[in-house]
Amino acid sequence: MRGMIFDFNGVLSWDTDLHEQAWRQISAELRGEAMSDEEMKQYMHGRTNAEILAYVLQRPVSAQEAAFHSERKEVLYRQLFLARGRHSLSPGATLLLDALVQAGWPHTIASSSGWSNMAFFIEQFELGRWFNIQKIVYDDGSLPGKPAPDMYLRAAERIGLSPADCVVVEDAPSGIEAARRAGIGWIVAIGPKERAVELASWPGVNQVIMQLDALLPLVQGGMG
Repeated sequence: MRGMIFDFNGVLSWDTDLHEQAWRQISAELRGEAMSDEEMKQYMHGRTNAEILAYVLQRPVSAQEAAFHSERKEVLYRQLFLARGRHSLSPGATLLLDALVQAGWPHTIASSSGWSNMAFFIEQFELGRWFNIQKIVYDDGSLPGKPAPDMYLRAAERIGLSPADCVVVEDAPSGIEAARRAGIGWIVAIGPKERAVELASWPGVNQVIMQLDALLPLVQGGMG
């Protein structure tokens, strides 16, 4: 492995609960009931906003309609994020990102977030310290969401590597499947200890970690 690609929400930022809270509210407004936990797992995590809205409304949505409701959801999410008052990356993230920079490993982000949120993350977390912003892959409307492999294929291309030479870190089944379909060489699932058995059972997962600095030996010692 010679490069690393990160999902963002739930991996570099432990904020999945805030996205779920925002989508539950938007869903309740649009269809009269909030999305269930199972719906979140199947139809929200890793999906683009347009895909989530099409599921919630049970019909195709126009680009204009998707943009309108997406921004409502993201404004709500950002309000929840700022109200929480904690703006640090997930445990171990800074150590791992510093090590990637020092080791010269190409790395980037492949997120289903749109640009308004990605720009927010770049500012809040000062991502320019570790990432070439131009190489970050986000939902610009040109690619299908995960579990389609397109986002990871584009991310590998942007850091100049074959997917087989890349490590991907993901927290959701749709993202793991996207990495598997893309031919990623080493797929890492991240989550709390109590979910370790579940994470390890997902097809394609090579390694399960609780926090990102668990990958330091891989970067510092090389692999394969």
